[in-house]
Parts: sequence; C-alpha cells; structure tokens
Amino acid sequence: MVVDHLSATFAALSDPTRRLIVNRLTGGPATVHELAAPFSISQQAISKHLAYLKNARLIERQRHGRQNFCALNPDAIREVAEWAEGYRRFWERNFQRLDVLLEEMKTRRGKARLGGNAARVAGESVGARVTKRQKQHTQKGKR
Repeated sequence: MVVDHLSATFAALSDPTRRLIVNRLTGGPATVHELAAPFSISQQAISKHLAYLKNARLIERQRHGRQNFCALNPDAIREVAEWAEGYRRFWERNFQRLDVLLEEMKTRRGKARLGGNAARVAGESVGARVTKRQKQHTQKGKR
C-alpha cells in the first residue's frame, strides 16, 4: 500500500489540539504528561492524538525509564513547507502582476485628469468648450 505522507500530515494537522501539541514541541521535546497539562481532556485522549501525530510522522516518541518523551520530526514539517512554497511563489507572481496593473491604471487615471485640467489651465472649463462649440455650430447654421 502506497502511503501519501503529505495527506497524512495535513489530516493530522487538521485537528486544533494536535496543532497545539505540534506548536508546543517546536520549543523542544516534552513528556506526554507535559503535553497533556494545558488540555482539559484525559491522558488517554492525549495519547490518541500523539499516536495520530506519530502515524503521520510528525513526532517521534522515545521512552526513558518510566517517561515517554515526544519530539518534533522536522522532516515532515519540511515536506509541508516545501509543498506550500510552490503556492507562495504562485501567489507572489500574481500579486506582482496585480501591482503592475494597478500602477498602470493609476498612471492612466492621472493622465486623464491632466487632460481635463489642461483646459481649465488654459482658462476654459470642459463645459465652456462644449458651449463655445455649440455656439459656433449654431452661428454657421444661421449663415
């Protein structure tokens, strides 16, 4: 049977309790008791979460005497990060193209405003130019 490790990793990380456990383990190894402390769930429930994380290769468990220690497996996290990196680059390229488009739109809008302002600078409003043309057209019709 072929195991898709990335799917197993995402499935394991879909649970908020397991994400909090993984987040705690970024600070270093911890005992099962230490991992269970912040949660108001049973030791058995924590053990099930840890088994899920272990099956997804996110953590490694070792026994030292009577204590079970858990540590983060950086390879599994790296695999997720590498997969996500491709999508980050995709979105960055799209945002860069959007930035270029917005700059072009601002430039065009600025030029359009300047075109309307040029008539005002010359002493006429756009409405005055239209009225002046209408008068000229009317006077030609009277001749």
